[in-house]
Amino acid sequence: MPELSRRTLLVGVAMTGAASGLHAPAQAGAALGGQPPPIPAANAEVPLRWLESEAPQALVGTTWGVPWARGALPKGSELSLTTAAGQSVPVQSWPTGFWPDGTVKWTAHAIGTEVAPAREYLLRTGKPAAPAAPLRISENRREIDVDTGVIRCRIARRGRVLVPSISRGDRTIATGGTLVCLRRNTADDAPEVVRTERFTADIRAVTVEQRGPVRAVVRIEGVHRAERGPRAWLPFTIRLYLYAGSDGIRMVHTFVFDGDANKDFISGLGVRFQVPMTDQPHDRHVRFAGDGDGVLGEAVRGITGLRRDPGAAVRQAQIAGRATPPLSTWDTRVSSRLQYIPAWGDYRLRQLSEGCFDIRKRTRAGHGWIPVDSGRRASGLGYVGGISGGFAFGMRDFWQLHPTQLDVRGAAGETAEVTMWLWSPDATPMDLRFYHDGMGQDTYPKQLEGLEITYEDYEPGFGTPYGIARTTELSFWALGATPSAERFAQLAAAVRTPPLIVAPPAHLHGAGVFGDWSPVDRSTPARREIEDRLDFLFDHHRGQVEQRSWYGFWDYGDIMHTYDSDRHVWRYDIGGYAWDNSELSPDLWLWYQYLRSGRADVFRFAEAMTRHTGEVDVYHLGKWRDLGTRHGVQHWADSAKQLRISTAAYRRFYYFLTADERVGDLMRDLVDGDRTFLVLDPIRKIRTGPYEPDPHALSVSLGTDWSGLAAAFLTEWERGGDPIALRKLIAGARSIGALPNGFVQGSGLYDLDTGAFAPARPAVSVGSLGAVFGLVEMCSELVDLLDIPEFTNAWLQYCRLYNATAEEQKAETGQSFGNQNLRQAHSRLTAFAAAKTGNATLAARAWQEFYTGHAGYPRNAPWRTVRVDGPAVLKPVDEANFVSTNASAQYGLAAIQCLALIGDQLP
Repeated sequence: MPELSRRTLLVGVAMTGAASGLHAPAQAGAALGGQPPPIPAANAEVPLRWLESEAPQALVGTTWGVPWARGALPKGSELSLTTAAGQSVPVQSWPTGFWPDGTVKWTAHAIGTEVAPAREYLLRTGKPAAPAAPLRISENRREIDVDTGVIRCRIARRGRVLVPSISRGDRTIATGGTLVCLRRNTADDAPEVVRTERFTADIRAVTVEQRGPVRAVVRIEGVHRAERGPRAWLPFTIRLYLYAGSDGIRMVHTFVFDGDANKDFISGLGVRFQVPMTDQPHDRHVRFAGDGDGVLGEAVRGITGLRRDPGAAVRQAQIAGRATPPLSTWDTRVSSRLQYIPAWGDYRLRQLSEGCFDIRKRTRAGHGWIPVDSGRRASGLGYVGGISGGFAFGMRDFWQLHPTQLDVRGAAGETAEVTMWLWSPDATPMDLRFYHDGMGQDTYPKQLEGLEITYEDYEPGFGTPYGIARTTELSFWALGATPSAERFAQLAAAVRTPPLIVAPPAHLHGAGVFGDWSPVDRSTPARREIEDRLDFLFDHHRGQVEQRSWYGFWDYGDIMHTYDSDRHVWRYDIGGYAWDNSELSPDLWLWYQYLRSGRADVFRFAEAMTRHTGEVDVYHLGKWRDLGTRHGVQHWADSAKQLRISTAAYRRFYYFLTADERVGDLMRDLVDGDRTFLVLDPIRKIRTGPYEPDPHALSVSLGTDWSGLAAAFLTEWERGGDPIALRKLIAGARSIGALPNGFVQGSGLYDLDTGAFAPARPAVSVGSLGAVFGLVEMCSELVDLLDIPEFTNAWLQYCRLYNATAEEQKAETGQSFGNQNLRQAHSRLTAFAAAKTGNATLAARAWQEFYTGHAGYPRNAPWRTVRVDGPAVLKPVDEANFVSTNASAQYGLAAIQCLALIGDQLP
């Protein structure tokens, strides 16, 4: 096996959670030979704010990332946090990335709720404040106990119950936290026999990933096991996050589909808790968050609106969720007849589509459901409990990830059961079957003919969902009493949009991270014109998500590829023109646009895309593990399984800005992604002659393939992980530089053990897609980080020649590149060469390429939308029929990078 195929042994930065200093693994500072001399501590200070600007009214706790310029922050430095007014805030800090000289490149930070959120903060070197009640973790063979100072959470190491109890003071708020899954054998409308199986969690491993004074992270891994029978499937990873001083718990829930799409139909998937009920039924309450700040507040046994009035004080207390006055103070015409007032023990909020939710209730099982109300988009938060305490439970992106559901059962009894359904049992079962029968495409020639008409690269057996995943974020609060409507609305806002602290674009840019970009600058008419068009493109695509209802459990976060102006719709049903699946890097465009603008709406759009594309569009199990799927009608439908989709280049931004462990897992998984070339030949349908994968001579492209490998190796190196990643990265870069025509060669024979390409004869093979899946961005960073002149020269040659004349190409490489596409997209390569060599002629050529807009948007494009109403369309839409996602992503990246590299030479 290749040396790097040790996925389970890869270890990154030790997550000790110590706030006293930032320490790197030993190899982090020895990137290119030897430890650098000690660097004196810097007097660093970083201004911080909340992403949505205003300080949140509620949160579980929050974690965020901050970059540091090379040499600015030595490892071992301490960091403190204060509000802008100077109040110390307990903070936990740890490194997540390092520069080649061993200094810290990225830090992560966590705060709890001991100090009320302020609008602005300052992060600086210095001893951090400690929380008054630091988190405490105790462990034994059976369970882990985490005490935040406000609540205690017991986490099991084995069995079917993940969270045996959550307590606040002397009261147990919730028990029996587990997972639930319902499976049906069919999704057809009129089956002969419908069988339903029930599954719950079966824990396989539990790890305390971080233990610190402010934040603890516990990872639980397992499978869903049948309540009856031996079957175990749907592996899951759950992370629980707890913060000092907080009464909340954050859960990140990931599962992988490993069933048979033709036989296994999920008809319910959720998280379930039991909530002890001790108060009188009229002092028990149910809450649901509706649209915006809307709140449904009801008592299990309501005493308002009765024929007889218990008294204003009684009614007002119940509505507010406070303890009602003693029964002796009530009107006896009510207090003597409480047994005749129905107790509503069951509630159900269903969001079966993005545009409608409904709430129903009933007294108990076996009796009919009564409609309560309906609305458009529920916030995804519920509560059940009473005046002495209760449980709030919420799901992020509740309506966006429909069909979802929140259930309360048995609230009139001794124990209420709450279930957060990630897939509602009231919805049609999840149907992941391939959408057509192949239409006779049983040979490569036929499949290539199909590609010519529908742009779908079909191959029998390849359109499988086996191995795709989905991650959902949930929040829980163990409350000491029923929350007021105002407080409940604040909790709902924290569920809808989890608060995040960020550094401003000026600091992100000054730190020199993520290559070539610069903050938004509208100082000249030429700059303002480009900035306005970047805003137009973002606003249009974001608006299309809303107008076209690009929501749903498996779809939310992605956008469509190409527009059909005849039907006034995106080509949702036409082969490779449907879901985009990161084609031509919209992920990169969105993240760079956030870095430079600091806009919250851009961040949230990019965040949803990162969550989707890293999970749904990539295989996490099976023979295609680590590969992503090309764009198509279903996210897993196309037979092109490639690293260009799964690349870590699309995930790095979110990881370093948020320290999200799940995205960290996804990137670490890709470190041995080069093994996939032993399993699947990316160009099998067009290759001439026999090809048998040789681990020491694998055919790997220098563009879309190596860019994905380089992104994984670079990120692992940055994170202080396995040193083999760095060795492979350097070997690949040096061997590419040693090829006669460098990147122009197009591909090479790759050694799986070393990461190097074999020497080769001169060749020219340049494709228009080679650089547009992260290669530009990776090479920009690698040129800066690696002192390998031959690699730099090879990349500069490629940048200089792609849009050059045929004569110039032939003079350097022996032949012309032919009629290349995407010339506007490649204007940023010309700009890179211009900036690095100081060549003003190249800079002028780059701007001409950009403004001409070949295979993109010319300067004289319409740059506006047109309103289309019925009966031409189902519902009114704003149409820009010149826009495609490929062009938007590459226009955006070209504009951003040209402005950063040669903005001072705008014509």
